[in-house]
Parts: sequence; C-alpha cells; structure tokens
Amino acid sequence: MSRQYSTSVDNIYSKAFTREIVFEAASKGDTAQLNGLLDYLRVNDKRLTSPEFTDETNGKTALLKALLNLKDGKNDTIEYLLDVAEKTGDLENLINASYKDLYYKGQTALHVAIERRSFDHVKLLVQKGADVQAKANGKFFQRNAGLGFYFGELPLSLAACTNQPNIVSFLMENPYRRADLADRDSQGNTVLHTLVVIADNTTENTDMVAGMYDQILTQHNKLEEKKKVDLEGIENNQGLTPLKLAAKLGKIGLFRHILHREFIDEEMRPLSRKFTECVYGPVRSSLYDLSSIDTDENNSVLEIVVFGSDTPNCPEMLQIEPLRSLLQDKWDRFASKLFLMNFLVYLIYLIIFTTVAFYRKEGQPPFPIEDAPVDYFRCIGEIISVLGAVWFFYKAVRSINISCEGYLLISLLSTPSLCVCSFLQATLLLICAVLYCCGQREYVGFLVLSLALAWINFLYYSRGSKEMGIYSVMMQRMILGDLLKFLWVYAVLLFGFSAAIVTLIDDSAPVPKKRPNGTQGRGRSFGVETFTCKKPTYNDIRFTTLELFKFTIGMGDLEFTDHVQYKEVFYILLILYIVLTYILLLNMLIALMGNTVERISKQSENIWNLQRAITILDMERTLPRALRSRLHTGVSKMVCLRGEKDGYRRFFRVEEMNWRQWRSDLGVIQEEDPGNHMMKQTHDQTPGNRWNLNPLLERIRVRRHRTQHSSIP
Repeated sequence: MSRQYSTSVDNIYSKAFTREIVFEAASKGDTAQLNGLLDYLRVNDKRLTSPEFTDETNGKTALLKALLNLKDGKNDTIEYLLDVAEKTGDLENLINASYKDLYYKGQTALHVAIERRSFDHVKLLVQKGADVQAKANGKFFQRNAGLGFYFGELPLSLAACTNQPNIVSFLMENPYRRADLADRDSQGNTVLHTLVVIADNTTENTDMVAGMYDQILTQHNKLEEKKKVDLEGIENNQGLTPLKLAAKLGKIGLFRHILHREFIDEEMRPLSRKFTECVYGPVRSSLYDLSSIDTDENNSVLEIVVFGSDTPNCPEMLQIEPLRSLLQDKWDRFASKLFLMNFLVYLIYLIIFTTVAFYRKEGQPPFPIEDAPVDYFRCIGEIISVLGAVWFFYKAVRSINISCEGYLLISLLSTPSLCVCSFLQATLLLICAVLYCCGQREYVGFLVLSLALAWINFLYYSRGSKEMGIYSVMMQRMILGDLLKFLWVYAVLLFGFSAAIVTLIDDSAPVPKKRPNGTQGRGRSFGVETFTCKKPTYNDIRFTTLELFKFTIGMGDLEFTDHVQYKEVFYILLILYIVLTYILLLNMLIALMGNTVERISKQSENIWNLQRAITILDMERTLPRALRSRLHTGVSKMVCLRGEKDGYRRFFRVEEMNWRQWRSDLGVIQEEDPGNHMMKQTHDQTPGNRWNLNPLLERIRVRRHRTQHSSIP
C-alpha cells in the first residue's frame, strides 16, 4: 500500500504542467494531456487563472483557448477545465476572465462562445455563472476603428447582431441570470441601437435585423411588468433613440420597418407604430404613431432627416410614410401661405433695391438729402435696402452657426448655394453702405454686385413650384458639379497659354509717335501736342487672357500677330489652345450636362422635396410656440389616443392606394361603412377631445387572411 501511494505521488511530481502544455491540450481538445492537472494545481496551490497559466501578452486563459478551437462545435477540454476550476474554487474567475490587450480588451468566454455560435456552451457558461453583462470594449469592437466588428460590447448584442435568435431568447429568459436589455455600451447604445448601427440597407441584412429587432421587443413585452422598460425610448450618448439613430445614419430599410411596424396579436398590439383603420379594395386608411417624429418634440425625426448635415438617403427617407404625408399636410395648412407671403415681401424689396440702385446719384458720396419728394423716397428706399441686408445677413449667419451642429450644411444636394448667395449679397451691400458713408466712389462696384446676387437669390422661391423647383435643382447641380470642374480645368489652360503668349511678344516693337499740332489723326487737337490713342498691348497678361477667352467663344481676332516672335510657335500654341478649349472642353461640358440631366432627373425631384421640407420646417420655427401647438393639435388628420399606461399618443391618418396588395385584403373592413367611419373621426381634435386606446383598437382591429367568400358591405 505504501509503495503504491509513493508511486502515485511520484507520478504527480514527475509531470509538471506549464501554460504551453495546457494551451496545447486545450487547442487540440485532448483531455488525456490534462490528466493530473487538478492534483498538480492543488499541490502547488495554483489556479487556472494564475499568471503561470495565462498569456501575459493578452490575458488569454486555457478556457478561452479551448473555445477558440472548437471542432464541429465541440471541445472536450472545456467541461474538464470548468470542472477543475470549480474544484479549485476558481470557477467564476475562469469563466469571466477576459482579454487584457488593447485590441480585444473585455472579451470573455461567453463572447467567444456566442461568436462561435455554440448554443450548448453558451448555456453551460451561463449555468456556471458567466456574467451576461460583460463588456468587450477593445479597439476591435469599436465603431469606425478600421478592421473590426462593432456589436455593442454586450453578449446579448453580439448574439443579436450575428443573427442567433435561440441564444438571444436564452439570454433574455434563462432561469440563471437574464440579460438586462436596458444596459448600454460605452457609446450609450442598447441592443436595439446596435442593430440599427449594423444595418446596411441591403434586403437580406434588413430582413435579418428587422426580425431580430421585433423578436427582442416582443419577448421583452412578455416579461413581468416590474421588469419592463421602454426600450425604444432609451437614448444613447448622442441623445438618440433607435428610431432617431436609424434616421441619423440613413438606415432607410430598418427606418421604414420601424415606422410601419404593425402587430396583429392582441397582446403585442401596443408595440405597433401603425394601425390599419380600414381597407376597402386598394384603398387603405392607416394611423401612424407620431412619437419622436413630429417637430413638437426636441430633436425630432423630421428635423434629423431634414437638417442632418451628414445624413445619407435623406431625400428618399422623406418619401416614407408618414413623413411624406405629414410634410404635405404642413405645406397645405400653413407653409404654402407663409411661403407666398415671403415671396411677395422679397419681390417688393427687390423692386425697391433695384430702383434705388438704378436712380443713384452721380458724384462724390455721401449725398445730402434735398428738399424734394423724389429725394425723400430715394432715401427711404436706401434705408429699406440696407435694413433688408442686415436681416438677410443675420439669417445667413444664424444658419451657418447652426450648420456647425448639423443643421443646414446638407452637402450640395440641398443647395446651400442660395444661402451662400444671400450671405454674399447682404455682405456686399453692407460694405457698400460703409464705403458710401466714408465718401468712397468704389461703393458702386459693391452695389451692382449685390444687386446681381439679389436677383439670383430670387431663384430660392422657385421651390414653391414642383416644375420650377426641379428645374432649379438640375441647374444648380450642373453649376456646382459639371461647370465647376470645367472652369477649374479651363482656368489652368487659359492662364498657362496666356503666360506663354505674353512671353512670345516682341518688346522691341515700334511705339506710336507724337503727332504735330493740328495734325489730323485719331486724337483730337487742342492747340497742343496730341497723342494717338494707345491700344492695349499683349504684354499685359490680363488683356491677353481676355483675348484668349474671346477665342474660346468664337470672338477673337489675329491683329496682334505682327509683334510676335517665332510666329510658328505662336500658331502652334494658338491652335493647340483652340483644340483643347473650344473643341474638347466645351463639347465635353455639353455632353456631361446632357448626361447629368438624364441621370438626376428622378433624383432632382427627391432633392426638391428635401428643399421644400427645409423651407417648411424653417417657416414652422418662425411661428410663435402657442400657434405651433395649436397647429399640432387642431388638424383634422391628427388623432389623439390615450393608452392604459403610456399616456397620450398622437397618430396621423394616411390614406394610401396599393394595387399590388389589395387582393390579399379583400373583405378586411373594420366598419360597416368605412367612409362614414372616417368622416366621423375627422373633426377637430382638441386636447379635451381624446379617445381611449382600447375601444379604438377594437374598431381598427385588422382581420387578415379572410376567405374571399366573406361578404363586403
């Protein structure tokens, strides 16, 4: 007996375990190599999380090594290592040990098991005490960090972003430790925010993300009441809810899905943002939830989409219901009237400004006011013009300041060029006023430039008409796109050839001589020496540049060739210049403009809709707050409903025509007379006239998939 005992002790001490041995066994899944590990750890008072068994460069443990080397979803050493850790009192530390390096910091065994799509190991780890709120916040898991994958740091977010609904359900409903859906990562994003971030607008990705989004909402809705939180109302560090984040990032597919989300099941119906009120043939009347959408809330979806400086797909998102109908309703109710009023006021201002500039006084400014009615009118017109410039300057500066926060600088698509023109026009006129008061005649140059820009700004009001607005958009796109590129290349060629021709001019050419007194010539005789009129020479690069520009438009002449050295070189330069500019560049510009017109014809309509949306919200912001609230609550298409616990919800009624889906909706009618039903509910909705949510939901209950034998009233 003593001999056998001493032999076993000798075997224990004869086999020394190192990190390399344990890691090799874990990577191969070979439990035989780990025989005696438990006794070795006990004798040497070691743990699997001790520094001797942990990778000093990144903190990787044997358990992490084993999970990273699954073969057909299995690795026998995982349970063996967990059993050893449990017997040495180190189970919790081993399971929750994480990477320490900067790249994968915070990643635990649970993260790895989810990433490896091993549901069995996820259940095992959670059962053994894995932290379901562990956060992997290394550089690899951050947004915009180059090569990496952002999933929201949390295990639940990782399972959701990798489309593992079984693991998501388990983490939300397991009897050991349930994931907290309200927990947020370092950027303040919940699991719903994270799903929005990974959406990429492709059909496959959108379907996956939307399905996972709805699954989380519905499962969360089934939890006990005390554990429920409004997941879609949680804001991240930027103050954005999941819906607002989808609008901010231009995730149009998921954005549309959230706005159109409709559940038929009675228990899930409060989660809907859309309720089908009635369907009759291809006609569908729907109620859309306006929570977080309308401008009665700060940082609303409408403002994010319309004024977002870096928001992609914003013109297309404005065509999604209820945004499209809501903006059209605002335009019909008040914006079109205010726009017409602004148009008339600006037209009057422009007439006054033009008249004052045309009938300006000649001479040395400033001019005294004469005691005459005409002069008084002129003075009043000048004051109005300057005050208007001050107002335009204030509006432009305010827009520029807000643009730094993402308000009006919406790339070239929303054409802030008119805003820039307004700013330049106001600035030039204010400089003109200063020069006038200082007695400088140069004020006239600034005056005429300001007048020209004022008329260009008149194009702003073309957005009030769809046809003129689209035409204006196309023109601005060509100016800011094709024409700017052409002018850049043309300016380089023009200056280069002008400099070359000036260099060829012979400076020793004869200078015109003086004529004696009384000699007839081009000059007029005044009894003194008369000089002939001196024609500008091509030694002046400005004059040469102007002449070469005339060649480009077919108005040049060749009178200056007599004083050119090396005429052969000159002719080569001239022909090359004409070929490159008149033949090549101009025709290329025409071709590009034609291609641009064809390419952006549909896009121009969306951009015009965006421009009009900017105008609508701008004018709405100028209204007093009391009037704005009356406009929000006093419209016929607005419906205010009261739920059992969520307070008032505002809905917007939209009537749609869908010829593709109407056959599947035969017989789906919520009232005996849907037309009369709609008429009864289109009266003014004042704050005191509310409807309870439950009775109305019973009236708007959608009974789909009826047989075609159902009777239609």
